[in-house]
Amino acid sequence: MPGERARAAGLSQVFAVAEFRALWGAELISVAGDQLARVALSVLVYGRTGSAAWAAVVYALTFLPALLGGVLLGGLADRHRRRELMIVVDLLRAVLVGAMAVPGMPLWALCTLLVVVVLLASPHGAAQAALLPAVLPEGDAYERGMAVRQITNQAVQLLAFTMGGALLLVLSPAAALGLNAVSFVASAVILRKGVAARDTPRDDVARSSGRAPATEILRDGARAIRMVLSDPRRRSLLCLVWLVGFYVVPEGLAAPYATSLGGGPAAIGLLMAADPAGSVLGAFLFTRLVPAERRPRLIGWLAVAAGLPLAACVLSPNLPVSILLWALTGAFATAYLVQAQASFVRATPDAQRGRAVGVAASGLVAAQGLAVLLGGLLAERWSPTTAVAVCGAAGVVASAVAGYAWWQAGQERRTAADAGALECG
Repeated sequence: MPGERARAAGLSQVFAVAEFRALWGAELISVAGDQLARVALSVLVYGRTGSAAWAAVVYALTFLPALLGGVLLGGLADRHRRRELMIVVDLLRAVLVGAMAVPGMPLWALCTLLVVVVLLASPHGAAQAALLPAVLPEGDAYERGMAVRQITNQAVQLLAFTMGGALLLVLSPAAALGLNAVSFVASAVILRKGVAARDTPRDDVARSSGRAPATEILRDGARAIRMVLSDPRRRSLLCLVWLVGFYVVPEGLAAPYATSLGGGPAAIGLLMAADPAGSVLGAFLFTRLVPAERRPRLIGWLAVAAGLPLAACVLSPNLPVSILLWALTGAFATAYLVQAQASFVRATPDAQRGRAVGVAASGLVAAQGLAVLLGGLLAERWSPTTAVAVCGAAGVVASAVAGYAWWQAGQERRTAADAGALECG
């Protein structure tokens, strides 16, 4: 059967599309450079100041500006040609990161440049996410492409974090930042050579000068929020995506959790690797084994299942069992996240995807940060195992509510479709 042959082709079928290979390769190079830069910045700042607080602040700056950038700048992906926007952003980031590598750069200037670099990542990511459905329009190729991106990004991040420290034994932090700058240039070249030029997605903008005033950009952000929240399907999917925040809490508590079990640095590393390892396996198996037509129906169930292993940590399991439980959460959470993100993008018209993706990405960053903060406070009050368990249980309850809302939205849509078919008949 055709469906069986498609599944047999596995995830590798997306690599037959040259444009996907270019988008995937450019992203992979950038992700590896970014992760190396995060390690390098922590070493650089701590070595210069001797302050763990300053090192933590600079590390946080590699994430937090995305909260603002996604809402305010995601709309640029709907106002400009997406490939060209990605190339310009890559080149700008190469220049800024190159400036950060200059020896003796004042700390305030380093932080300022870093904020701008992270802000620029938002329109780049929105443009890429909006472009991907056009590159993979056939069947479930888009979902497979999302799964491939998730698997490889997790693998590269895990590898970069584990090898980044070793690499910095032979490279200076400035040289590592220089490599990150080169990665952005390489990404821009790959995009220019491998991705076809497309027109601006919004006709009204295409006929204008292409330059959006600052007030219009702010309005774009507000419109995007209203647009997403007014649609029951996208609203429920957005909630499910953001609820992943509950399931990343263990990563933030890996050190105190391992200590509570009597483990040392090796135990911390194994616990932190559990989620990415489970994520790779979960995304692969879900996309490889579950038929495309069934995947959207499983989003809510998988979201609930993702919290159950963490809730079991209330029993204070030993290290091997804890690693297994965290890996299971990573597998279930990534499986539902890949499909929820894909369904969200598919439910959004092409001309609105940049803004919608920007809102979703900003909320995801905020949810992860707030959940980790909550987990830390709970761990201080009770214990790390209890904190992980509470966050897992909270994820189960919240996912059940959001999953029901997603199911109900699907039922209402099917009812409306059936009514329309009867009228036409």
